[in-house]
Amino acid sequence: MKKIIFIKYGELNTKKGNIKIFINALYKNINHKLKDCNVSINKTIARTYIELNEDNEQIVIERLKEIFGIQAIVLAYRISTDIQIIKDKSLEVMKTKKVKTFKVATKRSYKQFKYNSMEVNDIIGSHILSNIDDLRVDVHNPEYVLNIEIRYDYSYLYIEEIKGLGGYPFGIQGKGVLMLSGGIDSPVAGFLSLKRGVEIECIYFDSPPHTSIEALNKVIKLCRILSKYSISLNLHVVPFTTLQEEIYKNVDPTYMITIMRRMMYRIGEQFAKQNKAHILINGESIGQVASQTLTSMQVINSVTNMPVIRPVVCFDKLEIIDIAKKIGTYETSILPFEDCCTIFVPQHPVINPSVEKCFAEEKKFDYETLIKSCISNIKTIKIEDTNKFSDLL
Repeated sequence: MKKIIFIKYGELNTKKGNIKIFINALYKNINHKLKDCNVSINKTIARTYIELNEDNEQIVIERLKEIFGIQAIVLAYRISTDIQIIKDKSLEVMKTKKVKTFKVATKRSYKQFKYNSMEVNDIIGSHILSNIDDLRVDVHNPEYVLNIEIRYDYSYLYIEEIKGLGGYPFGIQGKGVLMLSGGIDSPVAGFLSLKRGVEIECIYFDSPPHTSIEALNKVIKLCRILSKYSISLNLHVVPFTTLQEEIYKNVDPTYMITIMRRMMYRIGEQFAKQNKAHILINGESIGQVASQTLTSMQVINSVTNMPVIRPVVCFDKLEIIDIAKKIGTYETSILPFEDCCTIFVPQHPVINPSVEKCFAEEKKFDYETLIKSCISNIKTIKIEDTNKFSDLL
């Protein structure tokens, strides 16, 4: 008898001919997360098994809860496929549960076992009821479900089943560039992209002295939080001051935000191509601000041919906040340090801009040279490093 953790794949099971690719990616990510946990990991087409070699199950479980591609994390006993051993261990488990109602749920993949699933349910349920007072069976709404799996080599008795993050394993879908601000929305967009198997590189537009060092530190902290859900994560800091000041000096105030966003998309696209990324990602939500009306999105988006993914585009603010709280970014996002999107904001920004007007405004300054300067002077922070980023800050 041995305590073991196994992983249920969930959505990965729908991949049919490609399932091995997804399982191998998940296996690699699990190995990375648990590399210092002294465990043995064995993958099969049905699930991944993790044998604990020391008393660290809670640490292992907490790490697994941060890995995309896992539908459920099951803490179980691996026992011999013998009805008496199953009875004894089931009773031992139920004696630790402070519940009034339960049911037994058996799956029998080993069809040569003497008893079918319903018979095992009856045998185990009766044995438990005979040995524990004040306990009854409730097949419809039990407080606890005792799951049993009957297999040829071993049987498994669930102790606890914990919901995983779901989604796809990190990196299985390729790379995207996340346009990360210090706000609430873009970190959530990054999290949801990671959930779909996208490896993200974060790009942040820095405008000192108009934005503070605290604003940059805030973004670094957001990246550190997001890095829990990835294998690697870099933050690329774009020196945006000169370009933003030129916009402020030359552009019609009502169009400043629109032109600024168009510049960000141009920079993002060029950076993405240099880093072999396939998409841009941002935290835009329809109608939330002037630059996120449908007309504004169309005009801003027109400067790039690269797909722009907006994971929260149809979420309302309260839904986005709810996710931010769950993933741990909310408290950092609401720290009162302005980013470049909140400085130089006109009183009445245009909500229905025209492409023709944008072209006319952009001819007022040499933005192409400024964009080249921005890209060539990007500084990169490797978030997985333990240094204090003193070389940058």
